Amino acid sequence: MSKYTTGELAKLCGVTVRTVQYYDTRGILIPSELSEGGRRLYSDDDLKRMKIICFLRELDLPIDAISQILKEEHPEKVISLLIEQQEKALSDEISDKQEKLEKLCELKNGLKSKATFSLESIGDIAVFMEGKKKLKKMRWMMILTGIPVTALQWFSIIFWIVRGIWWPFVIWAVVAIIWGTVVSRYYFNHVKYICPECHEVFKPTIREAFWANHTPTARKLTCTACGHKGFCVEVWGGEDE
Repeated sequence: MSKYTTGELAKLCGVTVRTVQYYDTRGILIPSELSEGGRRLYSDDDLKRMKIICFLRELDLPIDAISQILKEEHPEKVISLLIEQQEKALSDEISDKQEKLEKLCELKNGLKSKATFSLESIGDIAVFMEGKKKLKKMRWMMILTGIPVTALQWFSIIFWIVRGIWWPFVIWAVVAIIWGTVVSRYYFNHVKYICPECHEVFKPTIREAFWANHTPTARKLTCTACGHKGFCVEVWGGEDE
């Protein structure tokens, strides 16, 4: 079995010698034996215990709390639970950092696409990125709810051609009108637009937005702030007001 001096134990655990000595005085890491010269000697079990103490200190647990945990009948159960919580916290932190990295990359690419940029243009890109995932999710929802309507359309057309019965087509037309009205209102109540001239975020009327010439990411609208008419970038607008 290996034996470690105070200095060797400190080096293996990434702490100072004085820290190891302090844990000894607090009674949470007592050396397994003393050399003939009175030097502290630590075993492999002591090394494992020291690593556990270091882990608990990284969780900002006070010395008294660590001492109480190590005195439990089954301290490994408490420590295992703490490890699981720390693992989850780190996973959440990694996800958060990854999301921030993706936003930075999108901002960087967005700025590259502009010959010149200003604080306003950076703000526009930030607003666009903030709701990009929500917009994508909403558009997918519209597509998925539209699949049954489309299927009903083709069924009614084929049924009309093959059987000469037209009433399923009428049913589809009624369903399509209701679906289109509900989805359109929901969509335009949840989007806003950025004016390229004054950089204001505004919400047009549903009627104007519905009939406006558009691309997948912009619509030709009249800004309610400055009166500019042109293509405005579509962004997430939040819940209905």
